[in-house]
Amino acid sequence: MKRFSFVAVGAALFCILQGRAELVTGISVVVDNSVITYAEIEDGVRPRVATALHMYGNDPQKYDDQVRKLESQEIERLVEDKLIVHEFTAAGYTTNVLEAFIDDRIHKEIQQDYYGDRARLIKTLEAQGKTYEMFRRGEREKFIIEYMNYQNSSNPHKILISPLKIEQYYTAHKDDFKVDDQIHLRMIVITNGPDDAPEMARKVAEEIEAKIDSGVPFAEMAGVYSAGSQRAEGGDRGWVDRTYYKAELSKEAFALKPGHHSGVIELPEACYLMMVDESRPAHIRPLSEVRDDIERTLKDQENLRLRKEWIERLKRKSFIEYY
Repeated sequence: MKRFSFVAVGAALFCILQGRAELVTGISVVVDNSVITYAEIEDGVRPRVATALHMYGNDPQKYDDQVRKLESQEIERLVEDKLIVHEFTAAGYTTNVLEAFIDDRIHKEIQQDYYGDRARLIKTLEAQGKTYEMFRRGEREKFIIEYMNYQNSSNPHKILISPLKIEQYYTAHKDDFKVDDQIHLRMIVITNGPDDAPEMARKVAEEIEAKIDSGVPFAEMAGVYSAGSQRAEGGDRGWVDRTYYKAELSKEAFALKPGHHSGVIELPEACYLMMVDESRPAHIRPLSEVRDDIERTLKDQENLRLRKEWIERLKRKSFIEYY
């Protein structure tokens, strides 16, 4: 199979592809009576190239390998889409009702996203190098693929997981449900304002600590003075493990007994006061607590299996040629 090559620098990639129009518009795969062009593959890969460049920009070989992997995944996705659309058409589902439904769907999209202005949509498409006919075909295929996926593999109501399978999964994957030592933590965060003296945050924190020591509830002081989104919840940070916060805070927090609070902890960015409501040692979450999660996992696995079998059946009765 011929494949267009990505170099290790993102900018060079696009320059090369733009300068080789005869390659970009060439045919990469034939699926029954449809074709997949290099341009389609490039369009699908392009949004993810930036992420690959960010992750592997300092390693040209890894970057190139990652982009080639993305390219292969995109080819497979496009092949599957073509197979699904062909199956829909061959089954005789294409009717005037479908075409009217697609037109209505696009009309609603224009109303919602383009202020009811069809000309605005067309202008946007032109800026993307697309025609309205291309857009409509894409919307039509998108709906067909969604419908066929739902009918053949993606309907969760079709998948039933027995209690025995859930228990067997739990027994075989108990390590996945291990929980480290945890504490239910409250925190007061005091930051310096742009015009405050450097020591102001500490002075405020020390005054708050004194009031807590005199009997004022920690949560009440947090609700009045703490910065951050947890202020309304009395500084409640929920259950956290040792890795949740930076080491300086975790060390102090996990040394506290339930019902006790820390002294003022001064770090470069802020001053902190912490209180532990409850603690619980490392443990394995019980089956009753994770049953729903396991059921979702098994349904997802079964859904993937069913979809893979369906796609393989479509491939066996279709003509696919890679170039």
